[in-house]
Amino acid sequence: MYFAALLARTEDGWEASDTELDDVETLSDLADLARDASPEDDTVLVLIEQEDAWFGVVRIDGEDDPRIYVSDAAAAARSSYGEILLTDELLGREPGEDDADLDALDLDGTEEPDGDSDDEDGGTSADAVPHSPVGDSEILDDLGVSEKELKALDADDALSAIAEALGAAEVLETVR
Repeated sequence: MYFAALLARTEDGWEASDTELDDVETLSDLADLARDASPEDDTVLVLIEQEDAWFGVVRIDGEDDPRIYVSDAAAAARSSYGEILLTDELLGREPGEDDADLDALDLDGTEEPDGDSDDEDGGTSADAVPHSPVGDSEILDDLGVSEKELKALDADDALSAIAEALGAAEVLETVR
């Protein structure tokens, strides 16, 4: 099960809105959606989680390029929403290098890929994607969540912990 929300920082504090990612196909689409949530070019955070598997944070500051953090790249690679975040640059590879590997995965986000192998990824080439955090682990440092704290978060309560540190727990809960 997925949850996605936008947190936009305003003069009056954080404003939250839940968001549907069904029409989002690229990171650029996601960044545009986030920018639309903040007409003043304030900071917008896109928070995404797949229950007990992984979470991701995308930070948009005005027209700057999105900054991304994903808690478990391999888990995110098995979901359509995670695939949006896992850019070639984020994974440290040349554009198009392993697209066939991600395309071969079951991307409905609810099942592990099928395979006859005994390894935990079902024998797919998802092994090329690390079972570790990727991206900008300092993405929330200036907002009160250190790199160490971010990396220590569990996928099942990460978004709540982040919102609490930002002082936005109540507004996030209203859209949950």
